[in-house]
Amino acid sequence: MSTDVLICGAGRTPFGRSEASGRQLAVGAVNAALADAGIEWSRVRAAFGGSDSAGLADTLVAQLGLTGVPFINVKNGCATGGSALISAVNAIRSGMADVVLAVGFDKHPRGAFDPRPEDWGLGAEYGSDGLMVTTQFFGMKIQRYMYDHGITPRTLALVAEKAYRNGGLTPEAWRRKPVSAEEVLESGMVSDPLTRYMFCSPGAGAAALVLCSPEAARSLDTLDGPPVALRSAGVRTRRFGSFEVFSPWIPGGQLTSVSRDASAAAFEEAGIGPGDVDVCQLQDTESGAEVMHMAECGFCEDGEQERLIASGVTEIGGTLPVNTDGGCIANGEPIGASGLRQVYEVVQQLRGRAGERQVPGEPRVGFTHVYGAPGVSACTVLSR
Repeated sequence: MSTDVLICGAGRTPFGRSEASGRQLAVGAVNAALADAGIEWSRVRAAFGGSDSAGLADTLVAQLGLTGVPFINVKNGCATGGSALISAVNAIRSGMADVVLAVGFDKHPRGAFDPRPEDWGLGAEYGSDGLMVTTQFFGMKIQRYMYDHGITPRTLALVAEKAYRNGGLTPEAWRRKPVSAEEVLESGMVSDPLTRYMFCSPGAGAAALVLCSPEAARSLDTLDGPPVALRSAGVRTRRFGSFEVFSPWIPGGQLTSVSRDASAAAFEEAGIGPGDVDVCQLQDTESGAEVMHMAECGFCEDGEQERLIASGVTEIGGTLPVNTDGGCIANGEPIGASGLRQVYEVVQQLRGRAGERQVPGEPRVGFTHVYGAPGVSACTVLSR
């Protein structure tokens, strides 16, 4: 079990639309995390961060301070934030630094993401033929899963309904107006079976974490709340047989899952299992993703989601609260920040500082999972 890395500070900005630049949002999140840890920027010995479309993270030193700190840019799709965090963890474990910053930020224009096929190892014709559309992939993947495991469209709507309800309890969330399951189902089909209100939206926002070695954490007399132990952090890319974003074909036989691989690695390193988790964050780019990731991350068997979600298991007061801050559906997805937002939320829950959305019973173990194109996943296990 690895408990040699502690999260001593966590900060985020509101997500959604913003007049501020992505870099300005990042500076705000970093300063919030530093204040939470009770330290100045000059105490940070290494930093890792990134965004998809809002600039280079290392340039933030122009505003944070020119201290000569090694600052490494990270870019790994939707797993950018999670990858920056893993890099920060490894920096501490290797002895490179005792206080390390991880930051993720982005500011996307209105409308859907518009990736270039050439950047993903695909020919230009893949885009011109209309295949470079993520909503189509998500629709096809959940449609196959629903057919195989008896999941109904209403279950997808209940996931979105929960997301908007939880978003209403999260001051920094973008979508804070409750939306009923019926409204979700009637919001207009985008990619069958996924309707408009089942999807998240690209947006703007930033999140940051201050990680410390145990020795450094003990020296922080002004720490605002107890540190949270990061027991494991793992990242994996897809194996042969996965059904992933932008894949031009899929082999026959048993499917593999990068999320299963990453979550299993994280639990093995932490020395615990999914049954020990009190609160979790699962990638919910759309409602079907949360449904599938419940099983892929080991929290239930395929097909059990229909009953579990209907019975309230994944609600804030349930036995497995999922996406207590509203997830991507309510917060939107600034790509670089999304994975660190997940960890921020679990840190608040484990510290008992989540306000109206606080999970009852003093949760002790949390889990986060992010999934990004074309098939990369980063997972963490945290405890207090």
